[in-house]
Amino acid sequence: MSPTGDLVLLSGGSRGLGLAILRELLSSSYRVATFSRKTTPEIRELEREHSGRLFYYPGDMSDPAGLKSVVTRIEAEVGPIQALVNNAGIARDGVLATMRPADIDAVLDVNLRGTLHLTRLVARPMLTPGTGSILNISSIIGLRGYSGLAVYSATKGGLDAMTRALARELGPRNIRVNSIAPGYLETEMSSTLGAEQRDQIVRRTPLSRLGSPDDVVGAVLFLLSPASAFITGQTFVIDGGVTC
Repeated sequence: MSPTGDLVLLSGGSRGLGLAILRELLSSSYRVATFSRKTTPEIRELEREHSGRLFYYPGDMSDPAGLKSVVTRIEAEVGPIQALVNNAGIARDGVLATMRPADIDAVLDVNLRGTLHLTRLVARPMLTPGTGSILNISSIIGLRGYSGLAVYSATKGGLDAMTRALARELGPRNIRVNSIAPGYLETEMSSTLGAEQRDQIVRRTPLSRLGSPDDVVGAVLFLLSPASAFITGQTFVIDGGVTC
């Protein structure tokens, strides 16, 4: 299903869901450029296994100048970017009224501002050939209200809103834009859940479990592939039915 050799830029591919997406893209004939603030043993191992197909760069989503440098290097050293997966994100739990302004700014800078800056940098070169796919990893938390996650929810809801608007902007140039909204997954971001919280989520989920990154990667491949050529502006919920 994947166009052999197409270059995908994946933000935050060093761990969690991003690492699962990275592995699946590499297993599906894509070349992948990814960046994160720090490399990991998993990234170094994949670089050895997929030499010439995986390109890692240090980069910070909260630094617009740094993002420009990363994209410029990728285009010069690897080639044109055919697809973008906006995966990088952080969370800060806490009631809004008592959250530190620095924590609010950190989540906004990475999840929303950084994604907007990166998407702008990647979308502009896609305009001339008139082809491309942009996929935003949002969250069901942006679709439903969850106490203590107002800031995170605002950023993920913003990604879904951006998806719809940008799909209209870029559609005439044959560039598709979609979102995937996962539910609670077994990743580092959910590791802070207490046993009671975890049990409550599982009880409310029709499939009776938390998701795994592997539950999401199939949808990523589908939305990047020609099989989804007539799909744009959509948010695909993958949550075991918890929001149904």
